[in-house]
Amino acid sequence: MQDSSRTFEDVPPIVVGLSLNVRELGSAALDALVMVAAAACAIGLGSEVSPLSGGIPSLVALTIGLHLLLLWNRGIYSLESRYIGFHDAVLIGLAGLPSALAMGVGDYLLKITTLRFGPVLTILLYALVATNGLLAIRVARRYSHRVRQDAARKSGAKKRVLVVGAGDAGEMFVRELVKSRESCAMVVGFVDDDPAKRNLKIHGVPVLGRIADIVSLVHDHAIGEIVIAIPAATGDQMRKIHNLCRRVFVPVRTLPSVSKLFTQGAKLSSQLRQISIEDLLRRAPVETDTDGIGEYIGGEHVLVTGGGGSIGSELARQIALLNPATIILVGKGENSLYEIEQELIHAQGLAPVVIVADVRDEESMETVFRDHRPTVVFHAAAHKHVPLMQRNVREAIRNNIIGTLVMAQLAVRYGVAKFILISTDKAVRPSSVMGATKRVCEMLVTAMAQTSETQFAAVRFGNVLGSRGSLVPLLESQIKRGGPVTVTHPEMTRFFMTIPEAVQLVLQAGALGGRGEIFILDMGEAIKIDDLARELIWLHGLVPEQDIEIRYTGVRPGEKLHEELVYDSNDLKGTTHPKISMVENGSGAGPQALKAAIAQLVELTHQEEPDHARQMLMDLAWNKHNLNLLSPYMG
Repeated sequence: MQDSSRTFEDVPPIVVGLSLNVRELGSAALDALVMVAAAACAIGLGSEVSPLSGGIPSLVALTIGLHLLLLWNRGIYSLESRYIGFHDAVLIGLAGLPSALAMGVGDYLLKITTLRFGPVLTILLYALVATNGLLAIRVARRYSHRVRQDAARKSGAKKRVLVVGAGDAGEMFVRELVKSRESCAMVVGFVDDDPAKRNLKIHGVPVLGRIADIVSLVHDHAIGEIVIAIPAATGDQMRKIHNLCRRVFVPVRTLPSVSKLFTQGAKLSSQLRQISIEDLLRRAPVETDTDGIGEYIGGEHVLVTGGGGSIGSELARQIALLNPATIILVGKGENSLYEIEQELIHAQGLAPVVIVADVRDEESMETVFRDHRPTVVFHAAAHKHVPLMQRNVREAIRNNIIGTLVMAQLAVRYGVAKFILISTDKAVRPSSVMGATKRVCEMLVTAMAQTSETQFAAVRFGNVLGSRGSLVPLLESQIKRGGPVTVTHPEMTRFFMTIPEAVQLVLQAGALGGRGEIFILDMGEAIKIDDLARELIWLHGLVPEQDIEIRYTGVRPGEKLHEELVYDSNDLKGTTHPKISMVENGSGAGPQALKAAIAQLVELTHQEEPDHARQMLMDLAWNKHNLNLLSPYMG
């Protein structure tokens, strides 16, 4: 599993122009005329021989063919002339040198020139005239575009929009713009890959071509903005569209995914937004058993720990839609708890019970259970930052393990029907303190299920996009500061999932069991962090390594190059849901033996022995079958 990775770059830069469109062919033809003129100057000024005599036509054709091939290979025909810069001018100049040398060699072999400098003059003249001619064409295009833009601004012309997707969403979007007198945009056309829609007109707007034609259509129709109107597009489709759109350097906006599209009756035009990294990772909508989820959530008193965090707050949002009797949110961050409380009150008309408390504090937590009698518990409170927890072993053990133990024991004592632990892929063969603590939490939940009427289960998944303090917000802040963007290792991969999708599957997993299972969410394929960073830079309208430096900092203590979701794929068992699997590989220990080991672990933290505590923690997390190996720590 760890070798499976995908990249965001569907088309390597060197072959972007493999399929030349009409605009690119026209540009190449104009360049060829400039090259013919350059060759005529180079040969004509040094010889009295007719340009059509001997092997001269063949030499000129060979030179021009080689020159065009080099320009194409360097991606010159995929450049937008209005954004051409010094770096691009250098590439154009360098592409002319080999062809000039080829002409000089041919000149020498055919004895064409009669001047003193011979082939040297041919090389210099061809390179000079050809390069300046090619640059002049592009500078003229850049200038004429600016003139047209200025004229459009002065005349108050509307922004010309190309809509990707001629389906229902695209039709509704165009209909809104047609009816709106205040709109400052005008839809010029659609692109769509459905053959049945070729040459159609929708509200008078033609379908101009396929999605692959975006680059040429932007230039041919002076498009000022692209709107992606395919709410059901997958991540693969969004990446392909985005890779095409970024070649033309015009603003690109999109409608949200199907699950977020029609909210509160808002107009489609008001829901347009910039493309996000979540769009490029978008997967097919998750189909859930709403009846099964509603059966164990509806009418219940649901407690969510870590209720102000990224996962906890999204759990609260989705649970609120399932008609619970009450939602009890527990956490240490008062500001984040206040924000989700106000959101639930105003957006969903549900006032949660909000309690600022520490899950490690057994007295406070017992008060919560006694006063509010939760019947379902989602335990999402945990420290999650790997490097920080490597340096804070005591805090990691006490918050993650003791917090889970306190909540699990109270759940049993107060007759909670279902207890769901939020776990992580870092618990598999843990190399970090954080991952080891979460593995021990999984073992604890499995052990508690052996002797309790409370249904215990854990849900394991990878990174969630956009969660507080996670990778994507960090990279975005680095980009906004102008770089550098830091990546630990060019080959490092991680599994990613959006927060709503992860929570949706967590709720679904809660309906599937409760005998100590560890449920594994389908995270798709692992993604290279390096590719993720580069794609984020492109999304900000910048060029990786050119506008923003990417700096490799090295793998940090406790980190792995590749994460895993299971110890052994043979342990995986299917469930009734296609995106959820499960494993039944508990610790092999009863709850009392595991509690004794945890008590000794905590005692080591009190003795200010972080190295001993770290070693015992790792031994405990790695021992899947029994606790006999822990006897040295247990006296």
